Amino acid sequence: MIAINLEGKTALVTGGSGELGRAMVRTLASAGADVIVHFHRNLRMAEALVAEVTRAGRRACAVQADVTDAASVEAMRDTAAHAAGLPDIVVANAVIQYDWTTVLDQPTEDFEGQFRSCVLQSVLLAKAFVPHMVKNKWGRFIGINTECAMQCTETQAAYAAGKRGMDGVYRVLAREVGPDGITVNQVAPGWTISENHPDSKDSRGYREHVPLRRRGTDQEIANVVAFLASDLSSFITGAFIPVCGGNIMPTV
Repeated sequence: MIAINLEGKTALVTGGSGELGRAMVRTLASAGADVIVHFHRNLRMAEALVAEVTRAGRRACAVQADVTDAASVEAMRDTAAHAAGLPDIVVANAVIQYDWTTVLDQPTEDFEGQFRSCVLQSVLLAKAFVPHMVKNKWGRFIGINTECAMQCTETQAAYAAGKRGMDGVYRVLAREVGPDGITVNQVAPGWTISENHPDSKDSRGYREHVPLRRRGTDQEIANVVAFLASDLSSFITGAFIPVCGGNIMPTV
C-alpha cells in the first residue's frame, strides 16, 4: 500500500494558526512530520495546535514572526532551529487580510501589503530555509496560491497581483534549486470551507460555476500539501496545482 510518510521530516507552516494552516499542521503531523507552527497574533491557537500534535506523538513548537520582515524571519529560523530543528518542508501559507474593492478604490497600501505577504514572504523564507535543504540535498518548498490568480475578476486586483508575483518567484526558484533535490510547487485553493467559514446559501452562485458543483474543504487543501511534501511527488516541481473542483483549469 502506498502511503504518505513524513517520518523523520520537520515542516514549517506559516500562518499555521489560521483556518487553512490548522488543517495543514494536523495533516502533516498525522503523516509523521514534526511541525513548527508559525503565528503572527493568534498565540492561543498556535499553542493549542502544539499541544494537539504533541499528544499525537510528534514534536511541535510555536514560533511568532512577521513573515514580511527579514529580521523577524531570521529570528524565527533561529528559534525553530533550537526548538525543533530546521525544516525540511516549508509551507508559505500566511497572507495579509484586507477588504476587496475596485482598482480605483483600493488603497495603495493594500497592493503593497499583498506584495509583502505573497512575494516578499516567499523570498524571505527561501533565503532563510532553502540553504539547509541545499545542504541536505532534499527539500520541499510549497506556496499557497489561489484560483484568483487566474480568474482576475472584479475587486481581486491586489490579491491577484500579489499571488501572480508569487507565482513568478516559485517558477524561477524551482529551476534554481532543482539540481539540489528540492521541489518548489504551489497549491491554488478555491473558495474553501473551513472551521469558521462553513458553506452557505450565499455560495450557491459560486458552486454553480464549479464543475464538481461544490466548494472544497480545508482538509482537501491540506491533503495536496501533504502529497507535495512527500516522496510521492518527487518528480513534480514548478507546478501550479488548482484545488478548486475545476473552477479554473490551467492549460498549455
